[in-house]
Amino acid sequence: MGFQLLHLHLHGLFRGRDLELGRDADTGGQTTYVLELVRALAARPEVERVEVVTRRIHDRRVSPDYGESLESLGPGAAILRLPCGPRRYLRKEQLWPHLDELADALVATLAARPRLPDWIHAHYADAGYVGTLVSRRLGIPLVFTGHSLGREKQRRLLASGLTHELIEQTYAMGQRIEAEEQALAASSLVVTSTRQEVEGQYARYDRFAGERAEVLPPGVDTRRFHPALLPGEAAAVEALLAPFLRDPAKPPLLAICRPERRKNIPALIEAFGRSDLLRQRHNLVLVLGCRQDPGQMDRQQRELFQQVFELVDRFDLYGQVAYPKQHSGAQIPALYRWAAARGGVFVNPALTEPFGLTLLEAAACGLPLVATDDGGPRDILARCDNGQLVDVTDLDALQAALEAAAADPLRWRRWRDNGLEAVSRSFSWDAHVCGYLGHAARRCLPEAVGAAPRVAVPVASPASSGLDPIPERLLLLDLDGCLQAPEAAGLDQLRRRLAADPRSGLGVLSGRSFQAARHRYADLQLVDPLVWITQAGTEIRLGPGAELDLLWQRQIAPGWDRQAVLAALAELESRLRPQAEAQQGPFKLSYLLRPPPAGALAIVRQTLRQRRLEARAQLVQHWYLDVLPPRASKAEAIRHLSLRWGLPLDRFLLLAPPQEDAEGLGRLVNQANRARFPVAARLGS
Repeated sequence: MGFQLLHLHLHGLFRGRDLELGRDADTGGQTTYVLELVRALAARPEVERVEVVTRRIHDRRVSPDYGESLESLGPGAAILRLPCGPRRYLRKEQLWPHLDELADALVATLAARPRLPDWIHAHYADAGYVGTLVSRRLGIPLVFTGHSLGREKQRRLLASGLTHELIEQTYAMGQRIEAEEQALAASSLVVTSTRQEVEGQYARYDRFAGERAEVLPPGVDTRRFHPALLPGEAAAVEALLAPFLRDPAKPPLLAICRPERRKNIPALIEAFGRSDLLRQRHNLVLVLGCRQDPGQMDRQQRELFQQVFELVDRFDLYGQVAYPKQHSGAQIPALYRWAAARGGVFVNPALTEPFGLTLLEAAACGLPLVATDDGGPRDILARCDNGQLVDVTDLDALQAALEAAAADPLRWRRWRDNGLEAVSRSFSWDAHVCGYLGHAARRCLPEAVGAAPRVAVPVASPASSGLDPIPERLLLLDLDGCLQAPEAAGLDQLRRRLAADPRSGLGVLSGRSFQAARHRYADLQLVDPLVWITQAGTEIRLGPGAELDLLWQRQIAPGWDRQAVLAALAELESRLRPQAEAQQGPFKLSYLLRPPPAGALAIVRQTLRQRRLEARAQLVQHWYLDVLPPRASKAEAIRHLSLRWGLPLDRFLLLAPPQEDAEGLGRLVNQANRARFPVAARLGS
């Protein structure tokens, strides 16, 4: 039986045909890589099925394709689209509040299947966040590829003059970096494209373990990207560029990228515009995605195109610079071949480039390169020897490199031949997929040879659920919030409704110990709960005997070292004071913040990360600090019960005041579920 694999690619526009690359900043090289990888995996005899999970989008501004729940990618491969927040299209920075919803939907989908995937491969930080949650809940190994890392982007943005506040406001950088830290901690394998990524970017993360990383350069589809011009291609490209170029026979300097700031296109235009030599010998062709109505672009895109138009006007480049508004994905290979046939050069002037798949595409079509001396291009040109690296922040150096690139015909032909040979030797999809499957199977399935398939979560039975019978729905009361000062009339009403509805069960949530919570609950004179979730979600007790759920304890235990966490936080005694022993637990350490409380949480989290401790710190009511295993929380305890009982989340109702909802429980248990619960009563706050 072959591997069953799951890839997560959540942002941008993802489909199996005619990728809209460059339509916005979220639909670029990562999209191509994931699609080609999945297709190449599906073609391997070792792989039975591979799926890509992305978000479902219903928006009149985009194609209806993105609203299809299931799209075939050919035999053994498909795209599965799940709901995630609003139906409309959102840029990736706006997806963070909705990712828990997608994780819940994916867990429910996988748990209903007879077999789990052998591993999950998450692409980018948002997918890393979802992949970490699904991996923890279902025990599926995680593979992670960051593609573009938050710490590196933040460093570049700060160097450009932006403030921390503006970066956070625009890019949600704090959430992104924290998601990357969590994904790196949870991953069995980290796939990178270059050694520079490992040593210069991933190594800056506290939770990164270098021994888990493997460098696997992406492949290029040589069926599409090859040097031989197809019939009619040259004429089609010239028709595309005819409205712009006065003399289309000149060797072009070609750039293909998304319209975003880090691609550094204005610097390329300025280097071209101020060089009489370049303007005399070459045209400049900029393929910057497909432009829509300017009113539908995001601010960064509008600003970039405004810069392009202003620079063309300032240097009077009309007739020498082409920037077509629309193109199809099928025209990209033709553009490379057309440029190569005219002795042109491909230019990548990006400020930072994690890999640079377009460089391989250009090389496979016989087009030499001038590329940024950063990240992936260093590895590519070291192997291919088909062009020149340049410091793109130095306009004089960029101009000189462009002037020299096509000046020597003998060197140009040598670069062309070197690139063609190196792509065939080192950058085939077959080589990439063979290495990928070997490393992933070894890291994720230590017993890979002859290993049994991963079986999905079993359907609950009274023997396995901890309860007999399992309730049809569960009302969860927050003992620390809504039951602090309940209204007597509300309690009387709740007692009557619980007695009249045997299908509903009652559960209690509390950050306190079980003993303290039970003592407080006794004052309410309500029915005995079927479930106790105490110690901030680190303990679950079930049934009339309040038996400890050992399955939950085993689930949250991996990586938790209570003594090491205790020792690390003892060094912060000027900021933290341990709470009473009754508030502590085997999976919970509780502290009171000493004045001033500002900044204490950040210091605690930094201390835990730097020591690579598997622990999560959270504030309660501004002054109280709990430190728990990363897998433990009240929300995750509810999800555990949902999976263990086979009871959908829409059968749970949480009654808790919004100000106590620090863990996002209201998003987990939607308040719209109230209609399903005739037992629910207003308890006061």
